[in-house]
Amino acid sequence: MSDAGAEGSGSADRGDAALRVVIARKVYGAGGPEPVEAVRDLAFSVAAGQITCLIGPSGAGKTTTLRILLGLDPNYEGSVTPHPDEAGIAMAFQEPRLLPWRTVEQNVRLALPRAARRQDLDALFASLGLTPWRSRYPGALSLGMARRVSLARALAQKPGILILDEPFVSLDDTSAAALRALVVEAVDRTRMGVLMVTHNVAEAIEIADRLLLVSGRPATLLGSIPLETARGSRERSWIEARRTDLAKRFPTVIAG
Repeated sequence: MSDAGAEGSGSADRGDAALRVVIARKVYGAGGPEPVEAVRDLAFSVAAGQITCLIGPSGAGKTTTLRILLGLDPNYEGSVTPHPDEAGIAMAFQEPRLLPWRTVEQNVRLALPRAARRQDLDALFASLGLTPWRSRYPGALSLGMARRVSLARALAQKPGILILDEPFVSLDDTSAAALRALVVEAVDRTRMGVLMVTHNVAEAIEIADRLLLVSGRPATLLGSIPLETARGSRERSWIEARRTDLAKRFPTVIAG
């Protein structure tokens, strides 16, 4: 196994990076009596056509990092390239946040610019298994189906970068596996880059091309780990062996 401790040796830095993030420092309450340093020396890139998973302890600064690369928090030292306004970023939140008084199809179309709301979405709904649900309301959906609608809403924007925040948490094994497969298929079909935040290390190892392991606050990059075995060839025993190895090497991030 060849693990890269630094981002520079990974494919995401060879010109196919869809997004480069450099956060030298992010401090809340700077200049105040009790400043809190949330992020320090965190630099990584997300490659086109790849899934990158960000893993770290609760409260480490992952949400802060997402806010920065989404352009919601400009008050930091560093850069996001391309600028968030130009990077073509879409996000699927852990909470689907669907409007209960709108149908599934209306929820998806409302996320689009007004001029694009009449586009043909038949193929998108079919690819996510949502065709029979287009006219239904969110109250009729399971959590797994609601997460599919959230994913459809993001994919309808045809993003260059898709951000997923704990997309499979609280789902049963069958629903989570189905949604993971849909994400992988969408990446292979569209060649978009994906950045996924998760606490489920085995899940990340199953579908990711690269793991980014960050420390507790302030979030600092501890390891950038390429997973070179093809996704379809990752047996359960290989996934568990990889997780065990990472737990030994990064015990503050991954429980043994």
